[in-house]
Amino acid sequence: MRVAPHDPEVLRRRSLQSGTIGAIVEWYEYTVYGTAAALVFGHLFFPDLPPGIAQIVSLASFGVGFLARPVGAFVAGHLGDRIGRKSTLILTFSIMTVATAAIGFLPTHAQIGVAAPLLLCLLRLAQGFAVGGEWGGAAIVAVENAPRRRRGYFGSWPQIGVSAGLLLGTAAVSLASAISGDAFGEWGWRLPFLMSIPLALVGLFIRLRATESPAFLAEKAKMDAELEQRKAPAAVLLRDHRKALLITIFGRFAEAGNYYLFTTFVLSYVTTNLGAPQSYGLIASMVGAAINIAMIPLFGALSDRIGRPRTFLIGGALIVLTSWPVFALVGTGQLVGVVLGVSLFMALGHAMVYAPLPALYCEMFPTAVRYSGISVGYQMASILLASFTPALAAAMVLWAGGSLWMVILYAIGTTLIAMVAIAFAPDRRHLELEEIDAASPAVPHAAAAR
Repeated sequence: MRVAPHDPEVLRRRSLQSGTIGAIVEWYEYTVYGTAAALVFGHLFFPDLPPGIAQIVSLASFGVGFLARPVGAFVAGHLGDRIGRKSTLILTFSIMTVATAAIGFLPTHAQIGVAAPLLLCLLRLAQGFAVGGEWGGAAIVAVENAPRRRRGYFGSWPQIGVSAGLLLGTAAVSLASAISGDAFGEWGWRLPFLMSIPLALVGLFIRLRATESPAFLAEKAKMDAELEQRKAPAAVLLRDHRKALLITIFGRFAEAGNYYLFTTFVLSYVTTNLGAPQSYGLIASMVGAAINIAMIPLFGALSDRIGRPRTFLIGGALIVLTSWPVFALVGTGQLVGVVLGVSLFMALGHAMVYAPLPALYCEMFPTAVRYSGISVGYQMASILLASFTPALAAAMVLWAGGSLWMVILYAIGTTLIAMVAIAFAPDRRHLELEEIDAASPAVPHAAAAR
């Protein structure tokens, strides 16, 4: 039976595919950089530094991309709220893909000297700019097109893009390592970056088939009908939605930095500090990511039943309670211990705090400033916390003489901050998006513009 192209279910499915598949491809590209930074970029682009310092600087180059995230969030938020979610997501996707492919062709320090790390950081900034606008758009496309009682479940699907991208990226690095063998540090590291090109073509095709959400189209019609020019979304956001913005920023502290502890820092730690084969960290990342992918939709659906804040707070408590045993397992340096430690964090604590965020954040902002609100809040947390977490953790271990106790306290402390923030978040799972818009100080538009 042929389905009408304008059937609501078809449009909803395409929007969900756009947010999910696009996020997978973008986070594949992001993961490949983080993995390469942990494994080979230190001696390829920073060879004049002592090995330990070069490792920290290499991981810091991973953090450079986070500096551009808030800029990308402001730009994409403005375009997404004023022009459209679809066109903005296509733009961020294209920038990310071009930057990633360019890294695959980039000469190293041995070939062009100091220009190599400078160009690497420039391309990393471009990646960060693109990701700054990606998450908010992907989350919004999924949530705005979802049925009211399933926004948590639908919104959780783009969240698997991060772990699916991690899984594919780590698998690509492992495959490239197997193909190139001892030459991985010479040319094999380039293969995962170049593999992003065919993946990007698939993602672009899917995004081009998506449509704007009914909520945004209705909002756009109101904007076009106004006689006065509406204020920029960022101005309205900072004027009328400061509390929601602060909750969005600090609510990410439970997962933002901690995620990179287990996907980037652990890769470096088990190899550099424990002397374990680099395959241990790669296997742990892949297993943890696979489990994370399976658990996130389940916890997204759970948030539809018991509420987003409650789901988050349970997950935060699990992170606090399991941080010490999880890092103790990683600290054994044994394959089973590293895999179990990473998997435990990814399956329970991280999945449970990460799954409800898209729906929770979308329900805190009206349609007129939703893209700006969740993008800016989400990425401000990235630069405050997640940006240099791998490098900071490496410095903590170096300062503590190889011990992980400072890293453990860091994980617990940031999670407690997030739990306090989310305790103030409203539970609006029973409201329609139109009801949230009507209760917002950003509407009616004519009144806001005067």
